[in-house]
Amino acid sequence: MGARVLLVGTGAREHAIAWKLAQSPDVDEIFVAPGNAGTALVATNLAVQPKNIDGLLAAAKQHDIDFYLATMDDPQPLGLVDRLAEAGILCYGPSAAASRIEASKWFAKELMRDLGIPTGSAMSFTDYGSAREHVESLRDKPVVVKADGLAAGKGVIICSGTEDALEALDIIMRRRDFGSAGDRVIVEERLEGWEASAHAFCDGRTARLMPFATDYKRAGDGDIGLNTGGMGAYSPSNRVNEKLAAEIEETVIGRLLAGMAERGYPFAGTLFPGLMVTESGPQVLEYNARFGDPETQVLMPRLSSDLFAICRAAAEQRLADIPIEWSNEATVGVVLASGGYPATYKMSYVIEGLDRLDDGVMAFHAGTLESDRGLVTNGGRVLTIVATAPSVAEARATAYDNARRVHFTDMQYRSDIAAGV
Repeated sequence: MGARVLLVGTGAREHAIAWKLAQSPDVDEIFVAPGNAGTALVATNLAVQPKNIDGLLAAAKQHDIDFYLATMDDPQPLGLVDRLAEAGILCYGPSAAASRIEASKWFAKELMRDLGIPTGSAMSFTDYGSAREHVESLRDKPVVVKADGLAAGKGVIICSGTEDALEALDIIMRRRDFGSAGDRVIVEERLEGWEASAHAFCDGRTARLMPFATDYKRAGDGDIGLNTGGMGAYSPSNRVNEKLAAEIEETVIGRLLAGMAERGYPFAGTLFPGLMVTESGPQVLEYNARFGDPETQVLMPRLSSDLFAICRAAAEQRLADIPIEWSNEATVGVVLASGGYPATYKMSYVIEGLDRLDDGVMAFHAGTLESDRGLVTNGGRVLTIVATAPSVAEARATAYDNARRVHFTDMQYRSDIAAGV
C-alpha cells in the first residue's frame, strides 16, 4: 500500500513537487490544497486554503493522508505540522516553533547573532517615529528595509539612501501594504556582493545540500523594477565552487541546525537560506523554511533519486543513510507572468501554445485555472517553462524558444534569465 501525500499551495513549485512525487513507486495518491490546473494533471486538488488549518486537518483525515510534505511558508507557523503529527500523520516540514526562522526575520537575526552565523548588522522597530529617526541618522547610507513577518516574498525593499528608506517605512508601517507582517520593521545594512540560493533537506540533525540555483527577483531585465516572488532561475549556479559550498554547509546550515536542536526546536524540512557572497565570505540575508519558487522548478528535474524516499527518510530522522543523486545536466526556468505583476494585473485570459512545447520541456503551472473557455490565467506568475540540457546556455536557448510559443494577453517575462552564463 503506497503513501497518500498532501501538499499545500497554488504555485509552480507545488506542481513541480507533485510531478516529481508522482514518479515514486511508493506514492499511491497526491492531494494538493488548493492546487491549480497543473497540479490537477498529476494529483487531486482539494478546495481548502493554505491558512485554513482546521480545514486542512479535516481534509487530511477525510482522504486518509499519511504523509505531509511542506512546500510553502504559510501553514507551518500556524501549526499545521504540529496538528498533523498529533493526528498520527508523518510530516516533512518544520514545527510552528522551528518555522519562526522564516516567520520572523528579527527572530532569525537574533538567533544568527547568538550562533555566530555571518549576517548584516540590523536594528528592529515597532514604532514608526523611532524607525524614521534611525533612518535619518544613517545620512543617506544604502539600507534594506524589511517587514518582519511573512509577505509572500515581497516584504523586502532595497533602498539606495534616506529618501528610499523613508518611503519603504511608509509602505510597510503606515500604508500597511503587508498587513500585520509590518508590525515590526527591520533596517539592515545593504551588503555588496552576489546572491546565491542554497537548499537543504534537513531532519533536525543532518542536512543534505541540494545543488545551488540562481534566481532572479526583480520584475525587469537587468534587475530593475519591483521585487517579485521570482521571475526565473537556473541550476547549477556557475559561481558556487566546492570550497564555498562547504563553507555554506558548515556555517550557514550546520551551525543553525545544531543551535536550533540545542534550543529545543529542531528544524526538519527544507531549509532555504538566501545568501549574499561578499568579499569576506557568505552572509545570510534571510532563512526560508520551505522550498524556493522558482528554484524548485529547476531543481526537481535534476533530482535523479526518489523525492518521496528522501522526504520520508528526513521525517523519520534517517536522512544520513539515504543516497541522493542529481543529474549533471543544467536546467533553466523562465516565468511567464501577467502584465503589471507584481503590482496590479488582470486575469482570466486564455492561455495558448502549451501543446506546442518540445518533448522534455516542462510547463509548471502557477496562476492557472481550467474554465469553460479552456485554460486561463488566474494569478501574477502564471507558468514556469523549464528546459534541461547539457549546459546552461543550451537549456536557456531551449527554454526561451519554448516560452515564445506560449501566448496570453499581456504576457510578460524577463529576457535575461541565465544570460551570459
